[in-house]
Amino acid sequence: MAQALNSTFAAPSIAARLRGLADQARNSWDLYTEYKRTYAELDALNDRDLADIGIRRCDIADLARAHVYGA
Repeated sequence: MAQALNSTFAAPSIAARLRGLADQARNSWDLYTEYKRTYAELDALNDRDLADIGIRRCDIADLARAHVYGA
């Protein structure tokens, strides 16, 4: 006796894919905004304040990136 398996795969709808794309874009924009804010706050400090907390001016971009996006 033969048995037939009937399985169907329903791909996400176009609306679901567009929502996902919009969510990704919003998340990326939020991260970028946080990066810009962090960079601006550190960049606003004078060299003496940066030295007090152990940060060189040339490291600000890397520190802001690591803070927002991870190591």
